[in-house]
Amino acid sequence: MILGAAKRCFSRHGYTGTTTKSVAAAAAISEALLFKHFPSKAALYAEILSEECEADPALMELLERDPSTATLVEVIRGMVQHFLHIADGPDQEEAQRLRLMATSHLDDGEFARLLYAKIQTLIGAVFVASLERAVAAGAARPFSGDPLNLFWFAHHTVMTAALTRLPAAPCLAYGKAEDLERQLCEFLLRGIGLNDAAIASHLGHNQAAADAGKTAIAESA
Repeated sequence: MILGAAKRCFSRHGYTGTTTKSVAAAAAISEALLFKHFPSKAALYAEILSEECEADPALMELLERDPSTATLVEVIRGMVQHFLHIADGPDQEEAQRLRLMATSHLDDGEFARLLYAKIQTLIGAVFVASLERAVAAGAARPFSGDPLNLFWFAHHTVMTAALTRLPAAPCLAYGKAEDLERQLCEFLLRGIGLNDAAIASHLGHNQAAADAGKTAIAESA
């Protein structure tokens, strides 16, 4: 009931224009009761985003795969595609969320901390397990320290690249979008330790399948 009311409020008024008072009124509860479930507006919004991620069938299918080098590559490629297409897509709500994330880092950081925790809970275990399988298979070099740091390094790199593309006139011209996607994937996969042979094998295979799909769609149009 609360999340449903909150979704309606956020969709109509955006994050800035929505207050906990308005959400409580829409849910027909007191603001005090709302705070018992969600301590802040940021916590409420982060929970909504988490629910939306869990409702994404493509993401859930990926997270249900067995940990492997191939799964690791797909996690990185999915992350890159998600962030790079935010600026290109018609859904400005996604762009506003990215701006909110950036603003949170410059403010009190509450929203960013909450969302990072949600992302880690959702994807962290799959990333770490797949990286361990890649190391065991000889596809990646052994790592030291917290392997989740590698995930966050990749996440922050592609998020920053996406931020440069948000303004109507991009801050930085990277070139063709399809080239940028592959270059970012290769950069990140090397950064988390995959060797060139594994990257060429898994990323090249996935790209060939994607290109074949695009060709089939074009021929059937």
